[in-house]
Amino acid sequence: MFSRVLTFTIDGLHPRPVTVEVDIRPGLPAFTIVGLGDAAVRESRERVRAAIQNSGFDFPQQRITANLAPASLRKAGPGFDAALALALLAASGQMPSAYVTDVAVFGELSLNGELRAVPGALAVAEGARHHGIARLIVPRDRGGEAALVEGLQVAAVDGLRDVVDAATGVRIPAPPPPRELTPLREPELDLADVRGHQLPLLALEVAAAGAHNLLLEGPPGTGKTMLARRLPSILPPLGQEEALEVTRIHSIAGQGGGGLMRARPFRAPHHTISAAGMVGGGPVPRAGEASLAHRGVLFLDELAEFARPTLEALRQPLEDGYATIVRGQRALTFPTRVMLVAATNPCPCGFAGAGDHRCQCTDADLLRYRRRLSGPLLDRIDLMVNVQRPSASELARPPHTTSAQVRERVLEARDRARHHEVLKPTLEPAAKSAMRSAYDRGDLSPRGRDRVVRVAQTIAHLHGHARITEEDLMLALLLRQRTTAELPRMAA
Repeated sequence: MFSRVLTFTIDGLHPRPVTVEVDIRPGLPAFTIVGLGDAAVRESRERVRAAIQNSGFDFPQQRITANLAPASLRKAGPGFDAALALALLAASGQMPSAYVTDVAVFGELSLNGELRAVPGALAVAEGARHHGIARLIVPRDRGGEAALVEGLQVAAVDGLRDVVDAATGVRIPAPPPPRELTPLREPELDLADVRGHQLPLLALEVAAAGAHNLLLEGPPGTGKTMLARRLPSILPPLGQEEALEVTRIHSIAGQGGGGLMRARPFRAPHHTISAAGMVGGGPVPRAGEASLAHRGVLFLDELAEFARPTLEALRQPLEDGYATIVRGQRALTFPTRVMLVAATNPCPCGFAGAGDHRCQCTDADLLRYRRRLSGPLLDRIDLMVNVQRPSASELARPPHTTSAQVRERVLEARDRARHHEVLKPTLEPAAKSAMRSAYDRGDLSPRGRDRVVRVAQTIAHLHGHARITEEDLMLALLLRQRTTAELPRMAA
């Protein structure tokens, strides 16, 4: 007898439909799975056999052939177990085949028949809706995640027996509770902890308002990491579509919590990470840290200590907003629209330019250290700020601002940006003249010029200007020069 059940596999970040076909014929007992599956798929034979028997069903003692179609698509992971078991039960006559024609099943089976969670339930639910499937059966602890997709009946079950009951309609479990959009929680880290650092605080605000890349440079212990880790506290929550996109990426990576992510991700990989770990890759391509930080912040502490190939691999993803990974004649695209925030020391010992005599680095040491960061990579960073140690009087003063105050201004600036997003940045005549002078000095590339204008536009949005003024532009140039200059009075 023959039966088929629909399931899905995750190809990069995209769900691909897979038809599980099972044929049972007389012959010596054998269970063969074909269809370009990996080791986890091949091992499902033993899991399915034990789960069927321990769930009170009969395992056919005949020749069983299971095909995962299309055969040209590589299959990985244990998520095909439940579909294989359901198709086998239908093909052996232990349940009517008519009940499995409009249902998709996704989950791993334990030896005693329990249905275990598999990464990617949200993506599978989106794939089921896209292909017109009316019902989806998933493990219970992934039911809420799958139910985020509207227009799909989700059955969240505990084991193989429940899978059969849900497919046949004997006992359909109650649908998962309606999703609750988790509000943005008050962050534990607040800008109220910062003393001094007026210019770096302004740079954080501008970066948050315009999603600009930021480099913090300065001696060790001056607060670079402290500032960067407080950036999420001033970012707006994710919108509905953004939240679904981010939740899907983390679900496929096996890092989702089963609910909708509302806070923007903050990823801080160690400097020993490889290029594949940063932008994605591997024998079976998976999302890298840049994709896990999509719509959020990618923080690279000790930037100069990262391997040169790892940093250079970020250049195109930062520019394009996605990374294309080619493996085995397949091209997979991973989104990488991130805010890059980096911190670095000015030299190997960290004290160059710190105003003291502790730096013992030679000119050769400084040159070698500077070469670790290529010009093309630095040209993609919008804001470059020098972070110096605050004075004793600044440490004794009250905080300059709080995260709640800055977040309110960031939200207002982003709201103004949405109203002006179809318009080109407009510079006042004095601003045009200042921009021309700065460009003619040769300090900016054409890309750098465009980035300065974009930063100036963000500053204008923060100040409530419809057009970019000369002061907006000069502040944007100041925030790109890695300078220790005092903050202009107009921006205080």
